[in-house]
Amino acid sequence: MQQLLLPLLLVLVLAVPLVMSTRKQKKQQAAQQDLQNSLAPGDRVMTTSGLYGTVADTSGDTTIDIEIAPGVVTTWLRLAVREKVEPVVETEEDAADEAVETPAEEPAVIESATAVKTEEPPTTAQVAPPLEHGKK
Repeated sequence: MQQLLLPLLLVLVLAVPLVMSTRKQKKQQAAQQDLQNSLAPGDRVMTTSGLYGTVADTSGDTTIDIEIAPGVVTTWLRLAVREKVEPVVETEEDAADEAVETPAEEPAVIESATAVKTEEPPTTAQVAPPLEHGKK
């Protein structure tokens, strides 16, 4: 009896986590399948590559059309849709906070005897040198 106890424990220690992970994986696959079957035009989605867009057409069996910008529609595999995303809704509180913000300061006006000039703020922009492709 003692000789069978150790192999039985080893089998249990290895089998239980394997069975549990398989069940978890099946649940995730079922949830993903439900998501892909429930896609409808107008849904906001995120693809597996991180691209956000709006579903434009779901008539294909394996593909869907996603509008990524106004007037730009691309075709994707249904499997590439990772999740539905709720659209960003601006609340009244956010709009009120933006309205209360102080306006940007206007440039100072310097008057001289001959003309009125506006002082431009100094810029910190830098221009990069052109790239030389093919030259070594």
